[in-house]
Amino acid sequence: MSELHALFGGTFDPIHYGHLRPVDALAQQVGLKKVTLLPNNVPPHRPQPEATPAQRVAMVRLAIAGNPLFDVDLREMQRDTPSYTIETLAALRAERGQSQPLAFIIGQDSLLTLHKWHRWQDLLSLCHLLVCQRPGYRSEMETPEQQHWLDSHLTHHAQALQQRPAGKILLAATPLINISATEIRTRRHQGKSDADLLPPAVSDYIDREGLYRNP
Repeated sequence: MSELHALFGGTFDPIHYGHLRPVDALAQQVGLKKVTLLPNNVPPHRPQPEATPAQRVAMVRLAIAGNPLFDVDLREMQRDTPSYTIETLAALRAERGQSQPLAFIIGQDSLLTLHKWHRWQDLLSLCHLLVCQRPGYRSEMETPEQQHWLDSHLTHHAQALQQRPAGKILLAATPLINISATEIRTRRHQGKSDADLLPPAVSDYIDREGLYRNP
C-alpha cells in the first residue's frame, strides 16, 4: 500500500496558525509526509471571501514557503461554480488510482455539520477523514443515526489509514487553537494587531495589499 496523502481545503481568507499548527501536529501523529492545501474559489457553505482568489493563493504560498510538509493544488480556484469536496475528491481519486490511501482533513465543527455537505455519505468511499479538535464544539453527533455512522467508521490507529485507500475516520488529538479568519479580519477592521495569529510573511502581505481594512 502506498503512503497516505492528506488534503486540506479551505477559503484561507487569510490562512493562519489555526490552520497550520493543528495540521503540523496531525502530520506528526499520523505520520504524514505530505499535506496538499486546496484553496476554494466559491465556498458553498459560507459568505464569499474578502480577498481575491489571487491574494488568497499568494498568502497560502507565503505561509507554507520553506515547509516541505505542505504543497498547494489550485484546481478548485479554477472553478466559477461552488467547490464541492466530493467532486474534488473524485477527480483526485481518478488521478491517484484506486489503491492510494487518501485522507481529507476537517475540523470538529465540519464533522458535526457534515450531513449538510453535498453527497456527504459518499465521502468515505473516496477518502479517510482526519478530524482536528476545535475549541468549544461538542464531541457527539446531532442524531443517533449520525453517531452510529461515525462509530461504525471510527479508528483509533493511524496505521489503519495506511492499510486501505478510504473508509475510516480518525479523531486526532491536535492542539486546541482558538483562532479564526473572522477574528483576524475583525482585528484588521479595528486597526488592531494580528501578529500572534498568522505567519509574519502573511501579515506583511496583508499590510502591503491593504486587505481587511474598514469598508
